[in-house]
Amino acid sequence: MANPSRLRAAALTTTALLLSALLAGCGDGAGQDGDLSAQQLDWKDCPAPSEAEGGGAAPSPLPGGGAWQCATMKAPLDWSRPKGDTIDIALIRAKASGPASRRIGSLVFNFGGPGGSGVTTLPAFGEDYAALRTRYDLVSFDPRGVGRSAPVKCESDAQLDVYFQQDATPDNNAERTALVNRTKQFNAACEKNSQQIIPHVATTDAARDMDLMRQVLGDDKLHYFGISYGTELGGVYAHLFPKNVGRAVLDGVVDPTENAEQSALGQAKGFQLALDNFAQDCTSKTSECPIGNTAQDVKDRIAKLLNDLEKKPIPGIAPRRLTQTAATNGIAQSLYSKDFWEYLTEGLERAYEGDGKILMLLSDSMNGRSENGEYSNITAANTAINCADEKPRYTADYVQQKLPEFRAASPLFGDYLAWGMVSCTDWAVPGAADHPDVSAPGSAPILVVGNTGDPATPYEGAQKMVEALGKGVGVELTYKGQGHGAYDSKDKCVQSAVNDYLLDGKEPKTGAVCS
Repeated sequence: MANPSRLRAAALTTTALLLSALLAGCGDGAGQDGDLSAQQLDWKDCPAPSEAEGGGAAPSPLPGGGAWQCATMKAPLDWSRPKGDTIDIALIRAKASGPASRRIGSLVFNFGGPGGSGVTTLPAFGEDYAALRTRYDLVSFDPRGVGRSAPVKCESDAQLDVYFQQDATPDNNAERTALVNRTKQFNAACEKNSQQIIPHVATTDAARDMDLMRQVLGDDKLHYFGISYGTELGGVYAHLFPKNVGRAVLDGVVDPTENAEQSALGQAKGFQLALDNFAQDCTSKTSECPIGNTAQDVKDRIAKLLNDLEKKPIPGIAPRRLTQTAATNGIAQSLYSKDFWEYLTEGLERAYEGDGKILMLLSDSMNGRSENGEYSNITAANTAINCADEKPRYTADYVQQKLPEFRAASPLFGDYLAWGMVSCTDWAVPGAADHPDVSAPGSAPILVVGNTGDPATPYEGAQKMVEALGKGVGVELTYKGQGHGAYDSKDKCVQSAVNDYLLDGKEPKTGAVCS
């Protein structure tokens, strides 16, 4: 799992997102006066995604004709030196489908991660936002450090294969030392290969990029749709530029009051809840559940499988074998969406028979590994952005002390998420703060959507975000569902409420609930 202690999924894109080299160098500022807000975007048909973005084919034509368009925006490498060197920020858009007289402006998406490529994710989910496209140009981007936008590069594909096969839940001193040393090796590679960009990938940097994007797109206000980590980015934007917020939606909400440890503990509880719901769903159906007779039996068998895999991995995707770490990762990935529960059932069923391929495919999807063995830069970017944001640095001794609390939160995921806290311990760049500041007095109302069954961003985070945004800003909508986020669940109640707000400015009633 990419930095599991702070992982926020990028809305489940399949196994897309692959590895590429860093963009070569940095360019000069646009124009002699360095006024980047005056730059003109050169929109063209989109190329196939880069390896860092996930590879694959160019986006399919839009429904009803037309093509996705891509462009590159210049942004300062260092926002404290706005007229200094620049980097390229990759953008994608689908122009509004409705009459020009009804067009509101651009609707900018961030799908989370951090580290997910918006340039590849938006077309993958484009049909889900067809109603919004009637009045908006749909726009997304690769945030700095991601995909085509000066991507962070750390280790080679072969090294990453080893990295993701390591024992992520050490049981003794030797295993703890191995985990810490392997993490140091990964972080040192990031510093060596990406020393120019890693000091400048914090969420505040990305938020400033978005305000520049707003200006370059020609919008007076930023209309925004943030999912998962994208909710933190949206909250930080609102804090920095409250008067520039237009209509904004935050879905799958990060708790902005938590530090890295609290977030990891919250995720342990969230993934355990999702696993409980999965086990209950399987055993409550009229047909026999193939992986257990009761919900507890399902969870007990999973625990036994993971314990067995630690001692003896089984065949996965040759030549790799399914380890305890990979299996845990694959199970976590499948809990992001109820649509994936059937794959988890089949993957477990096969694993009990000695075939680990499906669970390994799910793990590869989480880690951005393609079938040809190439990785996207999602793990590198995820680590770099989280470590730039998070001030705390946790030692192995500290994590060891915290294990009982994490295990109480989740017998299955507790150790895994606790040990993820060492990801930033030896990072080359200091972290910015204990938690993000999202207070946004004077901002327009922001619709905050919380899902009661969300494993990655537990439901309680939505209320905390509403409170942190400040009085009169956050408007909460509750979805009683499963999976990560709400809008892409295709629940008609949620989609209607979000569409009414973004298209017509109609806020849902206080305390509104969709179930």
